[in-house]
Amino acid sequence: MSVQFGKCNFDGSPIEGPEIDQVGQILARYSPDQEGSFVDEHVAMLYRAFHTTNESHDEIQPYALKSGVVITWDGRLDNRNHLIQELTGRLSAGSTDLAIVAAGYERWETGCFGKLIGDWAMAVWDPKTRSITLAKDFVGTRHLYYSIIQGQVTWSSVLDPLVLFSGHSLELEEEYLAGWLSFFPAPHLTPYRGIRSVPPGSFVRLSNGVQKTCKYWDFDSKNKIRYRVDAEYEEHFLTVFRESVRRRLRSDAPVLAELSGGVDSSSIVCVADDIIASEASGPRLHTISYYDDSESNWNERPYFTLIEKKRGRAGCHVNICDEKHRRFAGNGGEPRYTPGSTANRGNAHLQFVECVKTRRCRVVLSGIGGDEVLGGVPTAMPELADLLASAKLRTLAHQLKAWALAARKPWFHLVYDAVRLFFSPALAGISPQMAPAPWICADFASRYRVALSGYRSRIKVFGVAPSMQENLFALEGLRRQIACTVLSKEPLYEKRYPYLDRDLLDFLFAIPRNQLIRPNQRRSLMRRALRGTVPDEVLNRRRKAFVNRAPVTTISEELTELNSQAGRLRIASLGVVDEERLKIEMRRANQGGGVAMVPLLRALTIEAWLKGLVNRKVLIATGATET
Repeated sequence: MSVQFGKCNFDGSPIEGPEIDQVGQILARYSPDQEGSFVDEHVAMLYRAFHTTNESHDEIQPYALKSGVVITWDGRLDNRNHLIQELTGRLSAGSTDLAIVAAGYERWETGCFGKLIGDWAMAVWDPKTRSITLAKDFVGTRHLYYSIIQGQVTWSSVLDPLVLFSGHSLELEEEYLAGWLSFFPAPHLTPYRGIRSVPPGSFVRLSNGVQKTCKYWDFDSKNKIRYRVDAEYEEHFLTVFRESVRRRLRSDAPVLAELSGGVDSSSIVCVADDIIASEASGPRLHTISYYDDSESNWNERPYFTLIEKKRGRAGCHVNICDEKHRRFAGNGGEPRYTPGSTANRGNAHLQFVECVKTRRCRVVLSGIGGDEVLGGVPTAMPELADLLASAKLRTLAHQLKAWALAARKPWFHLVYDAVRLFFSPALAGISPQMAPAPWICADFASRYRVALSGYRSRIKVFGVAPSMQENLFALEGLRRQIACTVLSKEPLYEKRYPYLDRDLLDFLFAIPRNQLIRPNQRRSLMRRALRGTVPDEVLNRRRKAFVNRAPVTTISEELTELNSQAGRLRIASLGVVDEERLKIEMRRANQGGGVAMVPLLRALTIEAWLKGLVNRKVLIATGATET
């Protein structure tokens, strides 16, 4: 991904040159290609390129329009041809993505954002209205943060300059910590109060004393796709899925695909190979797979080697057997500005770096999202909720019988679970999986119960279909997850998500739920459509159930470390966790008791992150005694 930065002093003060130079040095660590800048008396915009397509080499940024508007753009535009036709006579097939976007903004202004399909983020300075507009794609695959301090607006693709040059003591955003301890924080939040992220599918308009956030696009809940037979759904799915993969193969360098051996990653690789072979074009595709033969619950090697056999060449294999645990206490090296960037860089990471560099890859394909949007989770609730809301009682009775037999549960239990979706969590109760961990302080849990419960809300009976509401809830969870990812500096690469393509999701959200999943037929549509493309052994494998024993070793070592150190935990000093109850839970985990491991490990992650920030004086001490 390319990176962008800007600063506007609405108070009329001039931009300071030394700070801009220092920011430029920070951006250079993330993007090694061309750099560009636009500096006016009160506005400065910086851009550092990371080229991933042939056309991007011809872009000159920041880009100034005849009207005086200045744009920086980081992205990949997937519907180039359609927009070129719509902007008749102004562009050609060889036009850069930037030129197409600039022409679109010149014609439609903010109305162009909803027309841009792809992964992108952009910033626009309009000297006539003296305003800054920040926008990004509907999923939020590109980061774009901003802060407003006393008439000064600063924005950046990375948090580093906003934190380092804030000019004041930073305070932590507690809701972000609450979200991190559960199912990820809301995508507009950052770990710091006063620093926000542009929400997915939205733009933020900033001018002197005015801030306005507008949603420019969303899925049309009235869009319905209905065919007569299954084969028509399968053909349509295969068309949009192939197009999604094709879009993400657009690269001027080899592409690396994550190949876990699961259905999602295997489908991407098999379809990509088919596209490259049939069209006699496209980049060379490499794969990377992780394995640990010592883990009986995670034996992925037989599955990803089946895909390698089909494609006729082996990929990069990373053995994680010697990385039995994660160490949180050590936080050496460069500062980490989010909890998600504190993970230990062990041998597996070094092997990944070597794979990317030796194969000269700049793009990595990820299978994230497949489980959530293609029926990877075997639940009948969205379909049953649809039938309840529409009062289709005869069909409901038939499906209840089928699902009850498949789930081996009484049908009235399924009815009860479906009805509960229509009640607020306060009335219906929260499932054990969604409940806040017992070692979280009561006051903190009370203030941020919504974030700690994964932002779960009730399903509405009228209006949008329940299954569509569930689709949007799942998508919002993916947005939160992606918002917490950290832009890599070592190695440099751009991650792309074929299952989060706008046209693909538009199709999946518009078809009947029983096309995606049926009793005893998880991923029904995907498996039917990709039969013959993906090996049957992979396509029809059981749901992966990875139970890793390594976290227990981590908990044991961290417990010893925490017991030996003086002073309170920083996360306890903030009033987030009860330290004694946390240690009791860690001892239970160490003894093999049933505990929720994810929030426990995330609490340790936050503690290590806080320690690093305080030690580097990025953050004021959080009340913990210095050690």
